[in-house]
Amino acid sequence: MPRPHFRRWLAPLLAVATFIAHAQPTAETGPPMRVETVGPHSHYVQGLTQLGSTKNQNFISNAGFVITPEGVVVIDALGSPRLAERLTQAIRQLTDKPVTHVILTHYHADHIYGLQHFKQLGAQIIAHAASREYIQSDTARLRLEASRTDLAPWINEQTRIVPADVWIDGPTSIKVGGVVFELTPVGPSHTPEDLTVYVPSEKVLFAGDLFFNGRLPFVGQANSRQWILSLEKLLAFDARTVVPGHGAASTEPKKDIGTTRDYLRHLRQSMGEAVENFVPFEEAYDKTDWSAFERMPMFGPANRMNAYNTYLLLEQEALRKK
Repeated sequence: MPRPHFRRWLAPLLAVATFIAHAQPTAETGPPMRVETVGPHSHYVQGLTQLGSTKNQNFISNAGFVITPEGVVVIDALGSPRLAERLTQAIRQLTDKPVTHVILTHYHADHIYGLQHFKQLGAQIIAHAASREYIQSDTARLRLEASRTDLAPWINEQTRIVPADVWIDGPTSIKVGGVVFELTPVGPSHTPEDLTVYVPSEKVLFAGDLFFNGRLPFVGQANSRQWILSLEKLLAFDARTVVPGHGAASTEPKKDIGTTRDYLRHLRQSMGEAVENFVPFEEAYDKTDWSAFERMPMFGPANRMNAYNTYLLLEQEALRKK
């Protein structure tokens, strides 16, 4: 074949091959991870509104980061080492400064399984001291063992739970590159170790899982009474933007945080009345009006378990009153 004709034939094939390679997602690339800017130097990536799986690399929670003159401070480490690597790659698109600190809002698996990547980078990890009990618990161990099967290959035998380098037990301020980060314990609420991270110079608040925006929260073994009070504390910050643990950042925190608060109040009121009147859980659940929340994402996977856990919690509260 004459060389000019060969080149004309080869070029379109190369173009098609390149398009296919970029158009077809692979297990290695994973779900999209887009950086959203919420302040002059503050950013976050938003997890997917679904359950963790092998298909999404356990990318179901948010992580934030703030770029300072000295280095990058990351808030939460995402749900797998691979996701943490991808977050670092995204940060590198904006700055070549090192990740110097990782602040954890709490120690739930979807926020911490990426920690070992940041530890390898030399970052200092900061968390609330109440997390230490969870780290040493059978619950944490069994959760990791199950994840090595359910979330393989993203969680495997090399994945481990990484403890913090610095444990705090009260309001703490740290300064990195002249930027102040105010760490405020607000638990026990969603977890015993809940922390908020406020950056006054950015007017950005990272709220962790105290706040789920646009979807139902995961209640688990939460202290919902304290959780409701903690949500009021969030509104006291002079924040233009609040980044939740799940869902999009809010520029209308009073409205958006109010949805989480109203849902928790509804759980406590409906299940509380059932406990007070000795109504069995299943009957109480079926009679409760869930119409204000049933169209929200995660209602199906989360609501019944949220209601059941709240029912058990209120039974315990009732026994303590006697």
